[in-house]
Amino acid sequence: MTALLEVQALSRDFGGVRAVNRVDFQVKQGEILALIGPNGAGKSTVLNMVSGVIPPSEGEIRYNNQGLAQVPGYEYAGLGITRTFQNLQTFDDMTVLENVMVGMHTKTKSSLFSCGMNLGRARKEEQKIREQAQMWLEHVGLASLAFAQAGSLPYGKLRLMEIARAMVAEPTLLLLDEPAAGLNHTETAEMSKMFQDIRANGTAILLVEHDMDMIMAIADRIVVLDQGTKIAEGTPREIQENPKVIAAYLGTEEEEGRG
Repeated sequence: MTALLEVQALSRDFGGVRAVNRVDFQVKQGEILALIGPNGAGKSTVLNMVSGVIPPSEGEIRYNNQGLAQVPGYEYAGLGITRTFQNLQTFDDMTVLENVMVGMHTKTKSSLFSCGMNLGRARKEEQKIREQAQMWLEHVGLASLAFAQAGSLPYGKLRLMEIARAMVAEPTLLLLDEPAAGLNHTETAEMSKMFQDIRANGTAILLVEHDMDMIMAIADRIVVLDQGTKIAEGTPREIQENPKVIAAYLGTEEEEGRG
């Protein structure tokens, strides 16, 4: 498979402390790559750099053979990169449908004038966006709640709403920061199935997650970070059997000997 995202020697410093140190990996078209590691390993920092939230101190990020160093983060969705956040980003006073429609902002072409005058083109565009948002609410099982206020939804359903909002723009790369946080076992299983369906439709996924059962069930490959450095990369089976990974998670004698 062709590399969709390439991360090379990616580093990030915070006030003299190196949080991420020369990390390399690729995300291939139509695969799920999981980024895992103990707390404080630098996973979310990597995801924030990849999504343009913060700039790297060193290194390069390329997407579809295009360097992203000069691309503002708000333009990433137009390139085909969308994401969810560890902390929910919702508009509580808007409906669930309206929240998802926000994800289509990069696809709108009507001018402010035509929208204000409610001209035919703007009406047709809004209808198309509404239909697309409704379709994704059906995909994530929230169609019956389309006109409920987002602030009235329980946590697990808000997570699903965020994924629908990220997918409505039809990305080729979906970035997920701990999507299963706070979900029960049934909700996590349903979300895992949904991610596999998304991958089957050709969208690549870069996933940061602590639920190891979920990771081992759906990831094609796994990259492991420890203290900001990549210590392993491979299939779920290879990662499960890697002594460096076991040491990082369990604090074995190998790790104690390093310290």
